[in-house]
Amino acid sequence: MVRTRLLGAGAVLLGASGFALSGYWPWRRLPPPTPAPVAVVPDLSVEVADTLRPGETLSELLARQGVADLDLNRIDTRGALDPRRLRSGLIFRFTRPAPDSQPTRIAVRSSPEERVVFTRQAGGWSGAVETVAWRAEPVRIEGAIDNSLYEAIDAQVADSQLEAEDRVRLAWDLADIYAWQVDFTRDIQTGDRFRVLYERLVSADGEVRFGRILAGDLTMSGKSLTAIRFDGGGHPAFYDADGNSLRRAFLRAPVQFRRISSSFARSRFHPILGISRRHEGTDYAAAPGTPVMAAGDGVVLRAGWAGGYGNLIELRHRNGITTRYGHLRGFARGIRAGARVSQGQTIGYVGATGLASGPHLHYEFRVNGVAKDSRRVDLGNGAPVPPLQRAAFEQARDSLIAELAAQPSPLTASASASSAATN
Repeated sequence: MVRTRLLGAGAVLLGASGFALSGYWPWRRLPPPTPAPVAVVPDLSVEVADTLRPGETLSELLARQGVADLDLNRIDTRGALDPRRLRSGLIFRFTRPAPDSQPTRIAVRSSPEERVVFTRQAGGWSGAVETVAWRAEPVRIEGAIDNSLYEAIDAQVADSQLEAEDRVRLAWDLADIYAWQVDFTRDIQTGDRFRVLYERLVSADGEVRFGRILAGDLTMSGKSLTAIRFDGGGHPAFYDADGNSLRRAFLRAPVQFRRISSSFARSRFHPILGISRRHEGTDYAAAPGTPVMAAGDGVVLRAGWAGGYGNLIELRHRNGITTRYGHLRGFARGIRAGARVSQGQTIGYVGATGLASGPHLHYEFRVNGVAKDSRRVDLGNGAPVPPLQRAAFEQARDSLIAELAAQPSPLTASASASSAATN
């Protein structure tokens, strides 16, 4: 039942419960209520990046940005940022709520995977460590090796895809994978080519960096050398298409070198002594401070001064093999007589001590005390894929080889076109 109640000059229809029926007035219809205006507050916050300069303290950088009350020593950052060991070139980002206000947020990348953030609160500054998420994108590139492997890779990867430092790392990593099979200083011939499938890591902020190599293929003198990355239980390694390890008992070269300045020889003219004498090793010219690696698993026989060798490390390996590393600038931490080392471990750093005319590593390979040419000796075989993991390896191998055989990634198409246009 609907009832009518008189309200002065007009009436309103009431429902059975006595409540007004919405929107019904005999003499006029009321407009819908107007929502209250929402105030739009413009975002005036600004972010400024500042770099820690050589020889500068963190306090000086903070003072330059108007921050005088932040003491990193009193804030727990879980060891991600040690104020006593900050390197120059570190970038700090300061966020202000307005251009003329003090920073309320400071962020710094402590590592590729972590970011340390300081936030100003009522009681002072607080700190937190954030994880930086990276998305992996597979990228395939290929090209001819006309001169060096680095130049061949550099021509196929644009600056926008990988920075120069990462392109160098990509080239070195690929060279390290084939270090036991290929001497890139003398084995490269006209017509040789490479293909590589690698991971390009992209952050949510659009940052890009090199991740890891997944597979590679070198065609040298018409022969194909395939490398497949396989993680058979927490220890990733590279194998050929048949599952044989590409690793050998010894590295072919224990340092990332620029060139071979002197080869193993029965007789050569010594640049300092001015006489001809036997050269019982290989000299690898490299920048001072370049890490020197143990060529194989072994024990340190000695680490110290050795006359014309300068600072020398000698390692003892199995089967009567010893290796020597001379003219070092210094030794890595823990390297002393009796210490055990593993293949690829940094044991020292390139220098020019002793009878050396410039920075280089003098490397000797000896069998039962007799010096051998380290670039021509049999380096021994590594362990193949274990039988129980064979099926998993074959599945991974087939997938990676299919990606290697696919067309180059779209990311590299513009790089190739740009390279062709500038040549």
